[in-house]
Amino acid sequence: MAETTPDSGGQLRPAEPASNSVLSVRGGVGGISFQLEELDAGARELDALARDLASVELGVYRVWEASGSYQRDDPFSGAEALTAVWEGQRSVAAVREELERLAGGVRACQLEYSAAESANQLVMQLGLNASWLWGRQVVDFGLSGDWRPNGASTEAITGSVPLLGGTILAALLGTRPGEIDAAARMAMTSGGRASVPVILRMLLDRVKPELKPRPVRALTQGSADIDLDASPAGLLARAGEVADAGPGHIEIIQTTTGGRDAYIVIIPGTQPGNTGGPNPFDEAGVGEALGYGSEYTTAAIRAALRQAGAEAGDQVVAVGYSQGGIHAMNLSQHKAFLAEYNLRYVLTAGSPVGAITPEPGVSSLHLEHRQDWVPGSEGLPNPDTSDRVTVTLNGVVRTPAGEDAGLGPGHRLANYEAGARAVSASPDTSLVASTAALAGVVGAGGTARATRFQLVRAPKPHAPAVQPSLPGLGRGILPLGGGVSLGGFSGGGVSGGGRRGAGLPPAK
Repeated sequence: MAETTPDSGGQLRPAEPASNSVLSVRGGVGGISFQLEELDAGARELDALARDLASVELGVYRVWEASGSYQRDDPFSGAEALTAVWEGQRSVAAVREELERLAGGVRACQLEYSAAESANQLVMQLGLNASWLWGRQVVDFGLSGDWRPNGASTEAITGSVPLLGGTILAALLGTRPGEIDAAARMAMTSGGRASVPVILRMLLDRVKPELKPRPVRALTQGSADIDLDASPAGLLARAGEVADAGPGHIEIIQTTTGGRDAYIVIIPGTQPGNTGGPNPFDEAGVGEALGYGSEYTTAAIRAALRQAGAEAGDQVVAVGYSQGGIHAMNLSQHKAFLAEYNLRYVLTAGSPVGAITPEPGVSSLHLEHRQDWVPGSEGLPNPDTSDRVTVTLNGVVRTPAGEDAGLGPGHRLANYEAGARAVSASPDTSLVASTAALAGVVGAGGTARATRFQLVRAPKPHAPAVQPSLPGLGRGILPLGGGVSLGGFSGGGVSGGGRRGAGLPPAK
């Protein structure tokens, strides 16, 4: 949905488009909801001033009333003073009445804008439903060539029929139709709403307990100095390099800005294969992220931050692609994590995070592609708040010839990197403020220290407690001192193959 802002005539008009005209921006300081909140706050302040003036007016009136016995005194000592008090009381009353008129006008303006926004949403929803019925919006016919649901239709359908969203995501876990049906029935009889997270939790708790989340540990792989591009595009590119390093890898980047340290957590997307095995970013990781708030992965990230040198109270930025974006955003509502670290900013790409409500003070930027069904799979739009900006990338993309379509061209990380570059170049008010908030924490980039970790999920219950045979463990380990070792910084990643080459440079 395009943003709307009041023009000089008091009507609604489309917001100024981004510089390359392929971005739709919602939320942030330029978002319509924030503007309506500002109008409401202004009206409340005017009301408070009017109440204060009413108290002053009453006080002045009582002074005038108490002075009535002096009206027959000498004019220079009584009547003129009484008249001055009366005129003062009327002046206060006039200001109070004007403030009340202004407050009423602001509230009327707010109601008109709210009604217009509701009408826009209704029109969009009706249009989407009509297109759904006629089969024009469920897939991007003739655009992507992949015949997949787009983000808007997936979000609308899954929001209305959570079972469908649960079925789509459960298919990634290798479940059968009867199993997801059983989980949905349990969700509906549990007393809560059968949302996608609840269905996934019931599925893993009751139907497929072998895929239920298990503790995750962080193993240090090594550190090296890097030349950091701290822009949104540069940080997403790091997510691709981390994925290429091997299954289960994350990266903690230490950077110094203004004399203080900040830490960037880079989390890759889903890495298919051996579901429920030692790699916490496999298909079962989606269940932990959406259904359990990334409980065990968050604990491992906290441990990795400590091992990377982060201290209590240090500022943190979290960056995640696809499943990694859900884990990253879950940090923003995790009480224990926020009690230890000062999470300032979250950047996600292609991630369903609409149900996650961050604690106050955490800014976030979410990139979603129109042709990407994944961000809509949860069935909830991202809220429109002053600290939360959602960017929809509208440019048509296709799967390159000869490459696997995967989850569709809209979900490709390379397309999100291109979108992030457009975000940095956009003059949109919300995007300028959001990217400035990111730069305020991590700076513009330059030399930084990157430490790679491999997250390893604990063995399944009753399974032999053997060392997991993941690429990068027990292979070519070079001790660096202090418990830090270098190994597995390159190699065939499950999600990216050799797309980006060798990962980190040699340790220094």
